[in-house]
Amino acid sequence: MMMSNTPAPLRLFSSVGALLAASLILGGCGDAPAGKAPTVEEAERFIAETEDMLMELATREARAYWVQANFITDDTEAIAAQASQERMDANIKLAGDVKRFDGMELPPELARKFQLLKLSLFSLGDPKEREEIATLSTGLEGDYGKGRACFDEGPRKGECLEIGEVERIFAYGRDPEELRAAWKAWHDGVGAPMRERYTRFIQLQNKGARELGFKDMGAMWRSNYDMAPEEFSAEVERLWEQVRPFYESLHAYIRTRLVKQYGDRAVTDEGLIRADLLGNIWAQEWSYAYPLAAPPGAGRGYDLTAILRQKKVDELGMVRFGENFFKSLGFDPLPQSFWDRSLFVKPRDREVVCHASAWDMDSKGDLRLKMCIQVDAEDFVTIHHELGHNFYQRAYHGQPFLFQEGANDGFHEAIGDTIALSITPDYLKRVGLLPGGVQSDDTGRLLRQAMDKIAFLPFGLMIDQWRWKVMDGSYPAGRYNSGWWELREKYQGVAPPVARTEKDFDPGAKYHVPANVPYTRYFLAHILQFQFYRALAREAGCTGPLHDCSFYDDKAAGAKLRAMLELGRSKPWPDALEAMTGERRMDGSAVMEYFAPLKEWLDAQNAAAGAKPGWTLPKDPLAPSLR
Repeated sequence: MMMSNTPAPLRLFSSVGALLAASLILGGCGDAPAGKAPTVEEAERFIAETEDMLMELATREARAYWVQANFITDDTEAIAAQASQERMDANIKLAGDVKRFDGMELPPELARKFQLLKLSLFSLGDPKEREEIATLSTGLEGDYGKGRACFDEGPRKGECLEIGEVERIFAYGRDPEELRAAWKAWHDGVGAPMRERYTRFIQLQNKGARELGFKDMGAMWRSNYDMAPEEFSAEVERLWEQVRPFYESLHAYIRTRLVKQYGDRAVTDEGLIRADLLGNIWAQEWSYAYPLAAPPGAGRGYDLTAILRQKKVDELGMVRFGENFFKSLGFDPLPQSFWDRSLFVKPRDREVVCHASAWDMDSKGDLRLKMCIQVDAEDFVTIHHELGHNFYQRAYHGQPFLFQEGANDGFHEAIGDTIALSITPDYLKRVGLLPGGVQSDDTGRLLRQAMDKIAFLPFGLMIDQWRWKVMDGSYPAGRYNSGWWELREKYQGVAPPVARTEKDFDPGAKYHVPANVPYTRYFLAHILQFQFYRALAREAGCTGPLHDCSFYDDKAAGAKLRAMLELGRSKPWPDALEAMTGERRMDGSAVMEYFAPLKEWLDAQNAAAGAKPGWTLPKDPLAPSLR
C-alpha cells in the first residue's frame, strides 16, 4: 500500500489498502446459497476473510508497481498491467458477493467497513475491457515518465529535455521566449499524444463506475468524503470562497511585478497572466519567481537552497532532516529497510518515474520514498511532505486493514505540509542550518510562502473540476482543451503563452491526469495543513504570530498528532479533525490568520499601484488576447 502519488491505477485513496479490497478472490461466506438472508455473523466473517487476504494481494500489486515505476520498460509495464488486470478480474466476484449484504443493519464499525469496501471497488464485466483499461492505465503513466520536451524552434531547436531539465528552465530562466518555447515543447510532446487513449480511458472508467451504481467516476470519487457527492462539491466551493480574496490580491500584485519585468506581454488584455512566466511549468506554484516579486528594498533574507549546498547536505542528509523532525515529536525512527530500499537519486542507467511518492509496501513496516531528490529548498519541503505519508501509514498499522488510510485523502496530503510549516527561522537555527544572528524579513518570507501555498489553491481546485466535467460529459472529447483553459482562466487567472486548439491535450502534461491521481486532496491539504498547524502550535503554547510558531521538539504536540494519525479511517473525517483541532468542519480561516500581515501589505501595494484584483474571461479560452 503506497501512497501519496502512486502508480496507476491505484489512485482512489491515500492508501492502497482499501482500493485493493477490489483485488480479493473470495470464497467462504460469499458463496452462501442464493436467497438465504445473511446473518451479522456471516457479514463479520466475510469482512474478516477479506481483510486476511488483502495483505498478500496488496503487497503483490505494490511490488509490481514499484518495479514498474523504478524500471520503466515494456516488460515492467506489461507486468504491472497484468497485476492490474488480475485485480479487476477479482473485482467481478467481490462486487457480486458484497451485494448480498446490502440493506443489513450492522454494528457501526462493520457497517463502515462495508461502506469503504464498496467505495473501493472497480468493476468491468467484459474481460477484454478489463485488459484494455489496465493497459491504458500503465501505458499513460509510462508515457508521461518517458516524456520529453523536444524543441522545434529557438536556440534549443533539436534538443529533447526530460522533465527535471524543463523544470529548471522555468525555475531559473528569465528569457520569455525560451520559457514560451519550453512550455510549448513540453505540452506538445507529452500531452497531445495521449488524447485519444485518455478519451477511451475515461469511457471505461465511467462504465466501471456505473456498473457499481454510481452516476460516473467523478461521482464515485466524491463519495469518498463521508458526504453525498453534491455536498462535497459545495463544500469545496465554500472553502475556495473563503480564500479567493487573498488569491486575487496576490495575483494582482504578481501581475504588476511581472509587467515591470517583461512588459505588457506578461499579461493579456483581460488581465490574465501568461502561464509560462511564474517559475513553474504548470504555474501551480510561483516561488521561483520570487526574485521578481520581492518587496521593494527588502533583502532576500536567507536562501535555504544556498545554505544546504554550502553545508554540503546531500540527498540522504535532506531525508535525515525530515526524519529528525518527526523523531523530535516522539515518533520512532524509520526502519533500516527504508534507507536500503528507497529511491533517493535518479539512476543514470534507466528510466524511472521521478515524481515524489511515499510507499507502504506491506502494512508491516516496509516504508519507502521514491524521489529524484535535488538539494534545494523545494525538495527540502517535499521530503517533509512525503515523510508525512510514511509516518501516517505506520501510525495506523494497528487498525484493521480497511481502516488503514487517512481520514480522507486530504488529511494524508496535509500531514507532511503541517510539519513543513514549522520550518521557521527559529527551527532552522535550532537544527544548525541558519546562523543565530541571521534575521528573516517577515514580509518577504510570507510572500515567498504565499507564492507557493496561496498560488496553488485554484490549481489544486481546478484539476478535478475539469475531470469531474469530463467524467459527467459536460466537457466531451471535443472540448477537453477548451474546458481545461476555461477553468484555468476562471480560477487561476492564467492564460496559455501560445494559442491552443482542440488537437492539443494540455491536461496530459500534468502527471496526475495520465496517472489518474485524484487531485482535490491537494486543495484540501492546503486548507487542512494550516488548520492542523494552528492546533499544534496552540498545543505547544505558541502565543506569537502564527507564522512564527514551530512545534519542533514538543512532545505534547506530537502526542496530539499521533492520536489523530492512529485513527486512520476508522472514524468519519470530522471525528479525526476534531481529535486534532477541536473543530468538525474544514476551515480556511487558519490560512487567512497565518498570512494576515501579508494580506494587509498586498492590499496596500495594489492600492498604491492602482492594481485592481481580478480579471475578465476571454470569449475563446484557447485564444486569449496575447500581446
